[in-house]
Formats: sequence, structure tokens, C-alpha cells
Amino acid sequence: MAEEQTNGYKAGSTLEYVLREGHFGVTAELGPPQSADGGVIREKAQFLRDVADAVNITDNQTAIVRMSSIGSAVLAMRESLEPIIQMTCRDRNRLAMQPDLLAAHALGMRNLLCLTGDHHSFGNHPTAKNVHDLDSIQLIRMVKDMRDEKCFQCGDPIKGEAPQFFIGAASNPFGDPFEFRPYRLAKKVAAGADFVQTQLIYDIPRFREFMKRVVDLGLHEKVYILAGVGPIKSAGAARYMRDKVPGMIVREEYVERMNAAVAGIPKEDKGRRRDAWQNEGIKICIEQIQEIREIEGVAGVHIMAIEWEEAVRPIVEGAGLMPRPRPAPAATSVE
Repeated sequence: MAEEQTNGYKAGSTLEYVLREGHFGVTAELGPPQSADGGVIREKAQFLRDVADAVNITDNQTAIVRMSSIGSAVLAMRESLEPIIQMTCRDRNRLAMQPDLLAAHALGMRNLLCLTGDHHSFGNHPTAKNVHDLDSIQLIRMVKDMRDEKCFQCGDPIKGEAPQFFIGAASNPFGDPFEFRPYRLAKKVAAGADFVQTQLIYDIPRFREFMKRVVDLGLHEKVYILAGVGPIKSAGAARYMRDKVPGMIVREEYVERMNAAVAGIPKEDKGRRRDAWQNEGIKICIEQIQEIREIEGVAGVHIMAIEWEEAVRPIVEGAGLMPRPRPAPAATSVE
């Protein structure tokens, strides 16, 4: 039904156009501020404009209160960024989610990432109550039915225009049990996911094995898979991700390279050490993109430069992914 209404496009976003036309996609991430200062969004947008096909606007990332994803997306659109709004199951029930989706569509948003959300205990309101009325797979299905069947989750018809979203999901190729991860992804695809962004990848051989299993299941023909990459900012950051972040694998070679980057630079020379680390982190990210691009089934990359948006442009340029393709105005029309 949706494809008939949009000349073959499900939502008509630039991201959908880029992926559907076979271009190697690039998405990035923009974290809203822990304040009401819209200038933060405008400043970050300067680093991402014309660099990414669409930009994730996080939803209370790490369970810390921040400007809302939909509100921040409005500001991002004013700066000529195409947003991917995020919605977590942690904070809303289905009665709260669906009105937000209607409003987001009415405001011009066409990409949505459906997430479970980090547990409240990790954030700055640890005694808050998790909602989890739906899980991420049920959220994907609800959004798909709103778009394609023009009905709410309860089955009631949408009286008028239905929200049309290019539906995204997240995947962690490295969680345990490893053998189950492709099947978890398959459930999200069956529920209606159009694209997938993965967890940060710092173990390419293991990711390659994950993708082999994904391809064997034929999932790469049903969903666009964007591999998660991100520049490492320091040796300490590499060690922290290796030792402290659940579900993430960081190969020792990256820790060693970050350590070697500041060899011979005195510890008190913090500026030179920071620059050396950042240069090496960007170099590693570029190399990863070039290697990941050759893996069968990968349709693009999602660059997570957390609170380091200025690193995205040199990464995209260094990986040979500029300029980004742009559709003609009529190509993605949903009117």
C-alpha cells in the first residue's frame, strides 16, 4: 500500500533514495544538549551538513535527560540536515509513541530508528521507572502498520494521512550468544525494518563472520545494513571500550596503535598528545571504512563520533565518500 502511494518509495527520504539507488550510504550522529540551548544543535549541524545522508538525533542517550529527539530534529532540519529521529521503548508506552510519530511526520521527518534504550540505572535518573510497554521489535511492527496499513496499534484506522517512515533498527553483531545475533536481526527485518545500524565495530574479522551468516540467511537482500564505526579519541577511550563496555569487542591492535601514537610525547604536553590521538583515531576509522566497504552485504556506514562531530568530515573525505549523492527534488516525493 505504501509503495503505491509514494511511487515505489516507502517514505521518500534522502537516505532511502541513496540506499535504494545502490550508493554506499553514510549516516552520522548528533547528540542533543542537556539544556534548552538550540544553538548547540545549530553549531553541530555545521560539521555534518552535506557530509552525511541523514543524521541520528539521539533520544535521551545513555538514559540522561537531553533535549527531545523530535524537537532537536526540527532545529536540525532548519540547518539543512535530514534527521533520523530515535524513539526508545524505555520512556514511552504505545499511547505516547503514536502521537509523537504523527507529529514527527507532520513536521517533515521521514526516518525513524526504533530502539530499546539504555536502562535508567545507567543515567542521571536511576530511580525513574522504565516503561517497556513494547520491545523494539514490536515498535518496528507498530510503525510499519501505521505506515502500510494506515492503522494504530490497537487496530483502529488512521483517519486521514498516515505517517510514513523509513524504519530503522539497531543490531549488535558481537553480543552473546554470537550465533544468535543474525536471527535476532532476522526478527527485526520480519517486523518491518528497512535499514539497520550496527554497534561500533572494532573487530572486523568477527564482523565479517557475522555478515557471512547474515548473507547466508539472505537478510542483506531485505534490509540495508549500515556498519557502525567511530573514531577513537584516546588510548584511554580504547581501553575503556575494551574493558568496560558490555557487548563491545576492541581488538588489541587498536589499543596498541593509540598508545604508539603518543610515544615520545611528554605526558605534560597534553595538546600534542590529544592531537596525536585524534589523528590516529581518524586514520583508523578511515581504514576500517575502506575494509568494511568490501564486505558483502554492507550497504553503508554509520559514523558515531560522540561529541566529536567535527571528525566526521575528514573521515568521510578520507574514505573517498565525498561528495554525497543527492536526489532530484521529484525523486523522493511522497505527495
